[in-house]
Amino acid sequence: MGKGTGTIWDITLSGFRTYMKLERSFSPNTIVSYLSDATAFSAYMERRDVKDPSLVKSSDIEGYIRNLNENTGLSKRSQARIISSIRAFFKYLVLDGRSDSNPCDNVDAPKMSRYLPSVLSLDEIDAIISEIDLSDPLGNRNRAIVEMLYSCGLRVSELVGLRLSDLFFRDGFIRVMGKGSKQRLVPVNGTAIKYVEFYMRDRNGLKIKKNDEDILFLNRRGARMTRVMVFNIVKRYAEAAGIRKNISPHTFRHSFATHLIENGADLRVVQEMLGHESILTTEIYTHLDTEKWHESIIKFHPRK
Repeated sequence: MGKGTGTIWDITLSGFRTYMKLERSFSPNTIVSYLSDATAFSAYMERRDVKDPSLVKSSDIEGYIRNLNENTGLSKRSQARIISSIRAFFKYLVLDGRSDSNPCDNVDAPKMSRYLPSVLSLDEIDAIISEIDLSDPLGNRNRAIVEMLYSCGLRVSELVGLRLSDLFFRDGFIRVMGKGSKQRLVPVNGTAIKYVEFYMRDRNGLKIKKNDEDILFLNRRGARMTRVMVFNIVKRYAEAAGIRKNISPHTFRHSFATHLIENGADLRVVQEMLGHESILTTEIYTHLDTEKWHESIIKFHPRK
């Protein structure tokens, strides 16, 4: 980390990693992202002969973002992510008593328009599912994957981490390990249960790798699937169905939430099912519903 070993930056970054992992229980992906951004910033500051993080000023952070933007043309979203990482790093310094204040408090993140994700209609979901060949050796697994993504609104990381011991089908729910190792219970419908059980017959014939015995979704070699594998599966079937939207596993999560809101589900219930920490994150789906309503009104309005 940083230049050389044993510098104040190196020691602080090491402490930051421990803080994120043990005290905040951040996900491995969040830890890697925050640490990468903070490490790149530390290298920038060391090149400017700032040897101690406690000496960093708001103007240093603004200069770093400006420098990155000039050299790489950072998007507003990337700028906001980097500032968020650096802010978390200096928050750790304040909590650890190494700094009196957080220099990021005076740094404004770029204003971004509200991101509205792609959503699939029920017909599009059916079209994707119809492309899955159940006579294929992996057909039942892939159908079960799509059914679980949509019917439970799972993140892809949650899907590939699902364990047999997380399935409580008799009671109609599954246990999901979400961000920050927070567990939640999510209802699962009969169709998803049926295809998982079909897949289990195929799974039982695999030679399963050590330490993956309890993992639900496995590749053809009996090992835990990766997020990229699931992304490729979803992309392939969407293209075969002739869907031109930018589809990813997360699209099924967005679609699940949007359809629940459209059908009158309580926002707090949807928040709990998705595992959102803040209701503000869930509210994006009310905006999607409003947009659809607005388009419908304009289309059929007699004075359009």
